[in-house]
Amino acid sequence: MDGKRKRKLSVAIITFNEEKNIGDCIRSVLTFADEIIVLDSFSTDKTKEIATSFPSVRFYEAPFPGHVEQKNKAISYCNNDWILSLDADERANETLQKSILRFLEAEEIHCEGFKIARLTFHLGKWIRYSGWYPQRRYRLFRKESAGWVGENPHDFIELKTGSRGKVMKGDILHYSFTDFSHQINTINQFSSIVAYTRYAKGESFSLLKTILKPLGKFIEIYLFKFGFLDGIPGLWIALASSFSTFLKYAKLYELDKLKLERPSNVRKDYGKK
Repeated sequence: MDGKRKRKLSVAIITFNEEKNIGDCIRSVLTFADEIIVLDSFSTDKTKEIATSFPSVRFYEAPFPGHVEQKNKAISYCNNDWILSLDADERANETLQKSILRFLEAEEIHCEGFKIARLTFHLGKWIRYSGWYPQRRYRLFRKESAGWVGENPHDFIELKTGSRGKVMKGDILHYSFTDFSHQINTINQFSSIVAYTRYAKGESFSLLKTILKPLGKFIEIYLFKFGFLDGIPGLWIALASSFSTFLKYAKLYELDKLKLERPSNVRKDYGKK
């Protein structure tokens, strides 16, 4: 690595059957990463083969206890003080790459974390409204000063009390869905995880919330977050978000009232350490 750098950086990525994404994700960080940690939950495709073809990658495997837990485990494998955490379907754009290189060369930083905007490509266009952009979250952080928290699968990085943060120029490019069917499949999967997690924490079914929450979500996304400015994709996103909200409560009904052990699309190893 360049001798002008004042600090080293690890990149942490979790994977499961990401053969279509992992190569591009890794290539987008090669200019600045001193090490790349890929933590996989026993993929059955070519994820391992592709990831390990890069010399800077250290590849690990572990059961999947949940998004928050798995991402924190990936962080624990990192050797460097500073970490960039990415999903396999994300890439660092050119502006972000340059910003990170400047950060690595800077004499002093005076913060423990950087928020980075995320720009998602969906339904043939970059989504710039609908609550999807800039959606700045901490992604680059000092290892001892932050960690993943939140309700699975809706996780986020939180700085420890007293830590200071800044905003970094550039975008994380997010290729979350190949098409609308992929989005619906993801909504089905993620709503099951949310319902399963909430029920485990003691939440019970509410008919009133099942009726009102989806309507409120549509109004929030399409009107208050300017989804209409994203055109037809914005309308689809608002409707899909409303449907996702309904599914969470419908599945909570199954768990609470019908005593379903778990939704059928929640992995058997989910929640195991």
